[in-house]
Amino acid sequence: MGIGISELSVSTLVNFRRFAMHAACLGLCLGLVSFPADARKKSPPKLLASGQVIQDLYYGDVLFYFYQGDYFQAVTRVDAALTLGRLPHHDTEAQLLRGGIYLSLGQHEESGRIFKELLNENTPDDIRNRVWFYLAKVWYTRGYLTDAEHALNAIAGKLTPELESERQILHAEVLMGQDRFAEAATILAALPHTDRYAPYARFNLGVAMVRQEKPDEAIRVLDEVGKMPVPTEELAALRDKANLALGFAFLKDNRPLDAADKLRRVRLQGPQSNKALLGVGWADAAEHRYQSALVPWQELHGRNLLDAAVQESYLAVPYAYAQLSATRQAAEKYATAIDAFNEESARIDQSIEAIRSGNLLETILKNDPGDSVGWYWQLQQLPDAPETRYLFHLLATHDFQEALKNYRDLKLMQGNLARWSLAAKAFQSMIEARRVAYAQRVPRIDELLSQIDLPGLESRKIEIGSRLAEIERSEDVTALATEHEAEQWNKVQQLEAALQGADPSDPNTADMQDKLRLIRGTLFWNMSASYKARLWHTRKEHRELDVAVKEARRRWTLIERARVDSPKQTDAFAVRVDDLQPRIETLILKLEDAGKAQDRYLAEIAIRELNQQKQRLAAYGLQAQFALASIYDKAANGPRPSPPPASQAVEGVR
Repeated sequence: MGIGISELSVSTLVNFRRFAMHAACLGLCLGLVSFPADARKKSPPKLLASGQVIQDLYYGDVLFYFYQGDYFQAVTRVDAALTLGRLPHHDTEAQLLRGGIYLSLGQHEESGRIFKELLNENTPDDIRNRVWFYLAKVWYTRGYLTDAEHALNAIAGKLTPELESERQILHAEVLMGQDRFAEAATILAALPHTDRYAPYARFNLGVAMVRQEKPDEAIRVLDEVGKMPVPTEELAALRDKANLALGFAFLKDNRPLDAADKLRRVRLQGPQSNKALLGVGWADAAEHRYQSALVPWQELHGRNLLDAAVQESYLAVPYAYAQLSATRQAAEKYATAIDAFNEESARIDQSIEAIRSGNLLETILKNDPGDSVGWYWQLQQLPDAPETRYLFHLLATHDFQEALKNYRDLKLMQGNLARWSLAAKAFQSMIEARRVAYAQRVPRIDELLSQIDLPGLESRKIEIGSRLAEIERSEDVTALATEHEAEQWNKVQQLEAALQGADPSDPNTADMQDKLRLIRGTLFWNMSASYKARLWHTRKEHRELDVAVKEARRRWTLIERARVDSPKQTDAFAVRVDDLQPRIETLILKLEDAGKAQDRYLAEIAIRELNQQKQRLAAYGLQAQFALASIYDKAANGPRPSPPPASQAVEGVR
């Protein structure tokens, strides 16, 4: 014969169970507003026009880093290029790109200022609308709901099809965040069932109807989500959430059979499985099927004690044993629960001490690759350490995630400044190298320039031009003869001069004169035939000579100017580098202070979360102690009641 639990402990456990179910129902139905992961892709806002032609070299340099996802380098370069006026052909596009990068980095105030300066009547509507959409998205993520709503209302017309439905869900979430559930429900209900975001819209619609106290409509909508096909893991998780919300809503409404039906749809190994198993057990317990309730509760009992549902199962299992009059098992399980809660509480104390020692954030981020910044970043893996093993739920909260992103960005900026500090030292070495190189090259340049008679070359060019003009004016075909033709022409002229003194009556003289005239005519004919081509070619060479002489003069001028300007430029660069190092050191100190403040803030959040978990464990432990004391009290002093009808099944349980 077993001894039952006292009325005090039973009522306490039942009240605690109802409170836990009520809290879980509120958390699921009122707080879980899902947003699709496709809308959170790790890519910057698409504000750039496709197929654009790059006309400025520095803009291409910016885009090189931008399209590699190195947004910090991209924004550094675009800021510098805009400040120095190096983007005359891409000023508007560069400003939009700059605003988009600041937006992707989570700097919503700076990006908002940039966009407000650019968003005028000259900005194309499609770019204007995309800018407002992404600005609203970041403001919503940061928790600025009024600003997010203002940005969404500034969108004129509709966005592109791939963004329009996402915009509608975002607008509904902004309204729900302001407790304007009726307006949100209107927007969500209008989204077509065929839209790719329809499951998320239907889930949020069910949440909005719950908050409007329309349980029948909410149950109908959530039930649709709870029975939908799930081709992806994300949709499967969403379906589990819907079924979990339905199950706890039915438990709250004292409909355990319906609750069990919905909760059994939840996957056994999904992220919501612990809560579902707990709920299924309470549904069976509400129907007095305590042996059936033991099945899911004992499954929970073997899972990670860090989960609140698992912790509650440590009370639920002995409660079921007690209801089955298996008092010995109940007492053993309560004792086990008390020991487990005390051990877990001690571990939490160790975690709190570890966090207070200042190792929390270094431990969390030690496996982070550190290759991206901004509001798209998310922690992918939580290391197994005393100070982190209790923070899974905390990492899912908005405040902690945003603060962690800020701290991580501060660390990345510190690393960037450290690299710039090394670069500044390298710049100083470069300046010294430039001064040495200048001192070594100037004598060699002077020696080389002294060997060049540039004025003589210019005079010779002018002389050649004058001679060419005279040849063209007089059509002196012999002046453009080749070297061989000129030699032959000179010989002909010499022979003609020699024959002028010969005896004209001599037959040989007449014969030689006839031959000489033939040779002269042939030679002149050949030179005349190629005169035009030779004249054109000579003009071309003269033009090329003119260009070469002018280029030589230009380079001569540049060299003379560089002799004067190069030391000045080196000195000016040295001044900038010397000023850079103190600025870097000042910024490093500011970042260190900001990082320490952020570290303290995150530690306070983590410690507050751990204290809440410790308080919950203390409450569970107190419940277990009361129940165990009641069992011992009844065993020592109270009458033994008759075994309940279910006592026949207890033998198998024992």
